Amino acid sequence: MARGNARASRDIIVYVTLLVGSGVWLYTSLWSWWTIPALIAYGTLYGSSADPRRHECGHGTAFRTGWLNTLVYHPASFMMLRDPTIWRWSHVRHHSDTIIVGRDPEIILARPPRLGDWIPNLLNLRSGPTAMARTVRHAFGRIADADRSFVPESELSKVAHEARVYVAIWTAVVAACVVTGGLLPLLFIVGPSFYGSWLVLILGSTQHLGLREDVLDHRLNSRTIHLNPVLRFLYWNMNYHCEHHMYPTVPYHALPALHDEIRDDLPEPSASLWAAYRELVPALRNQHHDPTWEIPREPPLPATPATPGVGSPAQNAARSFVPTASADGRLDVCGVDDLGTNDVARVDFEDRTFALYRIGNGDYLATDGICTHSRRVHLADGLVIDGLDVSAPATS
Repeated sequence: MARGNARASRDIIVYVTLLVGSGVWLYTSLWSWWTIPALIAYGTLYGSSADPRRHECGHGTAFRTGWLNTLVYHPASFMMLRDPTIWRWSHVRHHSDTIIVGRDPEIILARPPRLGDWIPNLLNLRSGPTAMARTVRHAFGRIADADRSFVPESELSKVAHEARVYVAIWTAVVAACVVTGGLLPLLFIVGPSFYGSWLVLILGSTQHLGLREDVLDHRLNSRTIHLNPVLRFLYWNMNYHCEHHMYPTVPYHALPALHDEIRDDLPEPSASLWAAYRELVPALRNQHHDPTWEIPREPPLPATPATPGVGSPAQNAARSFVPTASADGRLDVCGVDDLGTNDVARVDFEDRTFALYRIGNGDYLATDGICTHSRRVHLADGLVIDGLDVSAPATS
């Protein structure tokens, strides 16, 4: 959890040096064979590697000092065509409702997935123009209801102001192209947001695609992959994505240590980017034909026993009662001492299923058995803490 300025400052200095250096290389090598590798290097650093830096500074975790996070966040947001204030609030929703359909505004591919929606975004050809058009609308104060659903009213003026700054810079770049009679300014500003976006899509698609929707256990809806040091630097350790969603206030540089700390409670990470896509591509193919298909994934069982008096999910899942109907129309479920304090059991009767609770003050309560959120899991698979049903690893 500890934050500091030294590590992030060093990494940002290295990043900016590489970005400027590759830009100089591109400028001095124009119209030669060296233009191609220089274009790839500069574009990738600008249009892909700026994204995880924007992301982490948007979380406010990269630096200990707030204004340093802001100093990096706003230029990186511009480079990625992201509205800074809109994204901050949409990302809060993304972390709260990760891959919850209808709630999460950051789902890369809706089901059934279509390759035609993904391939053009290797060059940002679908998302880029959409984002720019949206920013232009924001500059005129036209903010969609979908954005207003998660952005506070007090922040809307900031959205419009930031959009006007973006539009002014874009206009200046276009004007520079007209004055110089060429596209050189566009090659260095705005253009890399398109031709350099390929890597962030390839890496970012591994975060959640193919995994379970409509659950809040991040071990089921987020993927961790092992990457080589170069990709980890470019991606700022966002390959530890399950860990990041479980503990979003842990700084990027501490995610490897966090992974080592909790790895026994996580599903097996993908061994490489290639291994992740070997799992991901067949999953998307299956979902194209059956949108409900998901990669089967179960987290390890807890290595330590549950807290006494609380009960573990495994114990509760095995506790079930079959009631009998009494003459007065009531159901005889169990004895009063058959259910411990802060315990929950499953009760099946005819075509209905229920969850029966005994909470801390000794009261007995009952609810429908199936979780109304996931619609897939029985609440008796959870446990009771402070009078609330806290679901087992497979649910919210």
